[in-house]
Amino acid sequence: MSINAIVEELRKNISAFEKQVETAEIGTIVEVGDGIARMSGLTKCQSNEMLEFPDNTFGVALNLEDETIGAVLLGEYKHLKEGDTVKRTGRILSVPVGKELIGRVVNPLGQPVDGGAEINSKTFYPIEKIAPGVMSREPVTQPVQTGIKAIDAMIPIGRGQRELIIGDRQTGKTAVAIDTIINQKGQDMICIYVAIGQKESKIARIVAKLKETGAMDYTIVVVAGASDPASTLYIAPYAGVAMAEYFMDQGKDVLCIYDDLSKQAWAYREISLLLRRPPGREAYPGDVFYLHSRLLERACRRNKESGGGSITALPIIETQSGDVTAYIPTNVISITDGQIFLESDLFYRGIRPALNVGISVSRVGSAAQIKPMKKVAGKLKLSMAQFRELEAFAQFASDLDPETKKQINLGQRLVEILKQPQYEPMPAANQTAIIYAVSNGFADNIEVPKIREWEIKFHEFMNRSKSVLLEKIGGGNWDEAVEKDLKSACEEFAKK
Repeated sequence: MSINAIVEELRKNISAFEKQVETAEIGTIVEVGDGIARMSGLTKCQSNEMLEFPDNTFGVALNLEDETIGAVLLGEYKHLKEGDTVKRTGRILSVPVGKELIGRVVNPLGQPVDGGAEINSKTFYPIEKIAPGVMSREPVTQPVQTGIKAIDAMIPIGRGQRELIIGDRQTGKTAVAIDTIINQKGQDMICIYVAIGQKESKIARIVAKLKETGAMDYTIVVVAGASDPASTLYIAPYAGVAMAEYFMDQGKDVLCIYDDLSKQAWAYREISLLLRRPPGREAYPGDVFYLHSRLLERACRRNKESGGGSITALPIIETQSGDVTAYIPTNVISITDGQIFLESDLFYRGIRPALNVGISVSRVGSAAQIKPMKKVAGKLKLSMAQFRELEAFAQFASDLDPETKKQINLGQRLVEILKQPQYEPMPAANQTAIIYAVSNGFADNIEVPKIREWEIKFHEFMNRSKSVLLEKIGGGNWDEAVEKDLKSACEEFAKK
């Protein structure tokens, strides 16, 4: 190549050169340890902004102080040391969202932990977002069928509601939540199960059960395990609700389960104390109420003008010795629209789900029930509450009047009917039929120990011989003709 050709080539390259200047705000680590880092510099850093540390480690800025920034580190941090540089990303902490996540088990950053393929989602949502305003919401009127007789009949849950599941350890809180997910098959509901501080073995069993029942086809599992750092336990519920908001924006209904928020509160307390925020009651920071309120307020049912869709939240809280008046339980009770209280004593007596009818409540009530269930279960909660009182009284009474005996006999049979094995959710039509049968005296002649056997045969009879009637009831139809047909079916079965 001649000199002139070389010169010409150089001229072309020089003229095509575009000067690009990349600016980045850099800070320096002044202290690191216990999953917390403090940095100097970064004067324009925003709250909840993602920060990039060496070796592809990320953190989230939480404390914006005069001289330093306090951040929690996400993931392994032992390679970090004082003097290392930190770079702003300019991006508020966000997670990948979209239908690509359905059927997957992910960590709170949206990365797969189930050994499957990478998730190539192009859409990201911030984990912190202002909840929809009052004017964009509408009343809760559509039911979330849990498949659990005691809940669907007495403590109904509606789409867009926030219903707390509360109780001591090992009283069946997670079982209620998982049964609800399993029962959403064919109900046009996307489910998100957020495991916070749970043992990995327990999470693996839950995922296996969801796969076995086909529930993973519409479920996302977000995992922040017991061995994960406090920072991931803190952000896990927000990641879950961000994923739910994507589907709500598409006009879909989503069920979000947070199992459990007690452990999130513990993780937030740990982070806050390490960041030297002032401790308050029980060493929790002053904004621990806001920790849960800004999460649960994002659950709602939006009106059609705002795009429709809903998020139903089922937060779980663990109590100590049944104390619902403790700090975190009372906080969450005051945020939610009711609570399902599971009692240890009932659980150990074999009454499962161990629902305490007196303390449990749904502030949406019968608005979230199909019409047949509303008609049949109207007096059920009152009957159960009266039975609990009479049951204690009857132990000391040598002779009872006929009316009291009748109430006790009915109560004993209702208790047996409302017992339900785990992983066996029941369609609303079958629930309505069995509650109607017992409430109207068709089981009065059946001995209490044989009620379960009688119930199984009753459902077999209804499914085999009265499927058209069950379809009508399941579709929300209830009039004199339907009630007459149901009564005839009960009488027909009683003669067998």
